[in-house]
Amino acid sequence: MAKKTAATKSKVKYSKETYTFWYESMLLMRRFEEKAGQLYGQQKIRGFCHLYIGQEACASGAISALTKDDKWITAYRCHAHPLGLGTDPGAIMAELFGKATGTTKGKGGSMHIFDKEKNFMGGHGIVGAQIPMGLGMGFAEKYKGTKNLAICYMGDGAVRQGAFHEALNLAMLYKTPVIFVIENNGYAMGTAVKRSSNVEDLSTLGESYDMPSFAVDGMNVEAVHEAVAEAAERARKGDGPTLLEMRTYRYKGHSMSDPQKYRTKEEVEEYKQRDPMEQVLATIKENNILSEEEIEEIIKDVKQKVTDAVKFAEESPWPEGQDAFKDVYIQEDYPFVME
Repeated sequence: MAKKTAATKSKVKYSKETYTFWYESMLLMRRFEEKAGQLYGQQKIRGFCHLYIGQEACASGAISALTKDDKWITAYRCHAHPLGLGTDPGAIMAELFGKATGTTKGKGGSMHIFDKEKNFMGGHGIVGAQIPMGLGMGFAEKYKGTKNLAICYMGDGAVRQGAFHEALNLAMLYKTPVIFVIENNGYAMGTAVKRSSNVEDLSTLGESYDMPSFAVDGMNVEAVHEAVAEAAERARKGDGPTLLEMRTYRYKGHSMSDPQKYRTKEEVEEYKQRDPMEQVLATIKENNILSEEEIEEIIKDVKQKVTDAVKFAEESPWPEGQDAFKDVYIQEDYPFVME
């Protein structure tokens, strides 16, 4: 349970550019998803929709700690990461609408946002399936001799999957440059960690494989940045993977259809006192990192980006029927196929 603490003035640890990026990127994630939730209620977005509201620091803090050449992969709560990485908000919104101009041409929807140009290797709908894929992405970088790494996100429910343990074992065996991130929002789909696991401190799960493993305040973007930066340094030196349990909280349900009967409104409000976006804004204001005019300009710019994204999605065409047969992988000379 989160505890409300007295506010104290936060010290400036990073540059103006870094604090600006954190605030602007988290604000864009927040406003984009709030709008997506509204549009879902209007049935303009259909199917599944999993919002990231409250967890923004887990993405924003990691992005500032890594490079543009590092690879990213996550589960199906996947709108925020590409937004922070610089993917066009219009293309993401169009994908939520199922339009041909979306990131995967309307074929993936909310759970399958991809952007190869930003090295975002996608959201994945099968729980835990992205974990061995993240391992493979890291192994590919090692095999090619680069100094790049892969960062692989998962929810707290995914650590029950056998693929999680298989991936951790192989990652340590081959000293793979991969950072495994558990976004522990406490409830997976709707079951508290303590009701589904004998081990409540999920950061200890890596210890079985001698993997450096740490708990991180996932509501504090500075803490996320520092933990990911340290893990990245270890990976680039050739020392292998790290497991980070980012203890965070989502303010919305697991998906748009979640009635959230497994937690109280009071608990949600307690966590909102630690809102990651508001923490950064408080630091910015208290230390005069940005003027009120600069903050208002960021707010105005983000609002316009979301408005433009919706307009783009609304005006984009639907996929044609024959598009279902495009982008389907086929290799006619596959060596093991015989007549």
